[in-house]
Amino acid sequence: MSGTSGLPADERPMSDLSDAELLALFRKEDSRHYAFNLLVRQYQTRLYSFIRRMVTDHDEAKDVLQNVFLKAWTGLDGFRADAQLFSWLYRIAHNESLNHLRKMKRGLFVSEASVVERLTTTLDSSEHFSGDEIQRKLQRAVMRLPDKQRAVFTMKYFEEMKYEAMSEITGTSVGALKSSYHIAVKKIEGWLTTDQTKSS
Repeated sequence: MSGTSGLPADERPMSDLSDAELLALFRKEDSRHYAFNLLVRQYQTRLYSFIRRMVTDHDEAKDVLQNVFLKAWTGLDGFRADAQLFSWLYRIAHNESLNHLRKMKRGLFVSEASVVERLTTTLDSSEHFSGDEIQRKLQRAVMRLPDKQRAVFTMKYFEEMKYEAMSEITGTSVGALKSSYHIAVKKIEGWLTTDQTKSS
């Protein structure tokens, strides 16, 4: 019989490890760092994608992501095994992104519009952003949304998450999330239509 399922957890490819096995490895002193490295490798790309769409700047997104994993390292011992690791990590990323944006506004002592302008300028000048002009226009419109609404839109539209998963991450009801997403879509459609009219 072929396959790797018969191997010990610490000898199997990371994609084969369940959350329970990863946590079991983490809670053993001799495999703690190994297990955490697996966790980082497994989840960092998706977490970075979300954070980057929230803060736009590549270096700031990397800093936020580092904070996420620092909090994960200190919090994993108390992690409930009945929850999903990805949802738990995503919740940390969601909260850290919102905290970063709040700190940015407090630190700059400027209006919401000025912060949005800075974020969209960062997007336009970034060598790390890949996408055509249509994608850039969409992302610029997304940046104009209030922070929490932007998070909801990003999770649903870009990450294609189910509302139930989003509810677990944000602590918001499914009904409220659906309403928030609908409002965000209408705003973005309006902005894109207005921008198109101006440019034509």
